[in-house]
Amino acid sequence: MNKVIFFAQIRELVGTDCIMLDANQLSVSHLIDKLSEQGEKWLLAFKENHVLCAVNQMLVDFNYIIQDSDEIAFFPPVTGG
Repeated sequence: MNKVIFFAQIRELVGTDCIMLDANQLSVSHLIDKLSEQGEKWLLAFKENHVLCAVNQMLVDFNYIIQDSDEIAFFPPVTGG
């Protein structure tokens, strides 16, 4: 299982700060596709080029292959300070 965490306006759009799901052996891109299928707000939250991803607190590209127990975080390219 994988913990998927959402930050900033992504969290606001999807209505939760995290979910648990099995993303083992999916690319980040495929995970985004899977999450986007959950509804219009999810699709809007993961609009192409409007999200960054970190796995285990390290930035990764969308080709990264997720492993079991990886923690995945999605956040916008610019966060407040």
